[in-house]
Amino acid sequence: MKAMTPMAITAKTIVNSCGLGEASTIDALRNNCSGLKQRAYEGLNFDTWLGIVDEIESIEIEPKLERYSCRNNLLAQLALQTDNFHVSVESAKLRYGAERVGVFVGTSTSGIAETESAYSHMHHYDTFPDNFDLLHTHNMSSLQSYVQYFLGLYGPGHTISTACSSSAKVFAAAYRHIVSGQCDAAIVGGVDSLCMSTLYGFNSLQLVSKEICRPFDANRNGINIGEAAGFILLEPATVDHSKVKFKGYGESSDAYHMSTPHPEGDGAVIAMNDAMTRASLAATDIEYVNLHGTATRSNDQAEALSLFRVFGDKVVCSSTKGFTGHTLGAAGITESIISILALEQNILPGNLNMQAWDETLRIKPLEVTTNRSVENVMTNNFGFGGNNCSLIFGW
Repeated sequence: MKAMTPMAITAKTIVNSCGLGEASTIDALRNNCSGLKQRAYEGLNFDTWLGIVDEIESIEIEPKLERYSCRNNLLAQLALQTDNFHVSVESAKLRYGAERVGVFVGTSTSGIAETESAYSHMHHYDTFPDNFDLLHTHNMSSLQSYVQYFLGLYGPGHTISTACSSSAKVFAAAYRHIVSGQCDAAIVGGVDSLCMSTLYGFNSLQLVSKEICRPFDANRNGINIGEAAGFILLEPATVDHSKVKFKGYGESSDAYHMSTPHPEGDGAVIAMNDAMTRASLAATDIEYVNLHGTATRSNDQAEALSLFRVFGDKVVCSSTKGFTGHTLGAAGITESIISILALEQNILPGNLNMQAWDETLRIKPLEVTTNRSVENVMTNNFGFGGNNCSLIFGW
């Protein structure tokens, strides 16, 4: 397996229930403050905690892109206009040309909430609403097309939808396009917004917790669903740059079960080892791992075993889903940016809400955010169907 050429993280933006922008997420991490809330959500008839981005309600899509209007694309626009990200993209367009910047994004359900609303309308009026546009809202290509048009980019790109690893795998896709000469730089990102399909779907699988989620806790009993958006500008690293680098990726598909990970974490082990090989790093070089850590019984158990197989029981790690909730198709980009912020801010995030560590897992996460400078971090995202992805970032 060939070693990777590192790519520089030259701009980023993040939006989630902790707030808008990097500063809000950093503040939440430093103060061990969750964005999850126990609150009502229209159409939901069971109790749970949610990670809602209320600011979406104030966003309006510009008239020329109105056909793309849906909660998912509104959330994307909110992130693109945060942290001066769109300004950084304009600079990249001047450096490379709009046709040489790719767009690679991940989502699990895209704008499916628009289709849900359309079927509700049909139930009452026996017809879809006149303005229902499946192609430009619900279709998986909607997000990539919208981001591309909003930013005025004309390079290659596509949407990846592999459940919870979607916006982690975009890094691998972008890297391959850059090194093969198909583009010179890339926007990578992910967006997932709340919808009834995911809320009721995960609840039907008995995976949604009525309480705030507690990854790696002995009494963990399920996930809290959140919505989020994030984007990164990925460029080849120059010799004298001072930016965090994307160093390695590993992908695997264990295909063990449609919704349950391999009980011994076989696919996760492959993804983590391949990421380290591409980064030319050993397990001892990884100083922190951002866990997938969903707070379900089987997922945490399988991930803990895979981590033990790769790193032993002394690995420094935590799940940050206690801050944001499980943001599904946006989990990869959300937790990648959190990992990058950890490097930049010299902090290691705590495993929020864990009250009684499950000792049977052998892997003990950090309980609270800790001040510490590290060189290399890994982040894991493992999706339904065994779609696994591990990423490595470092200086």
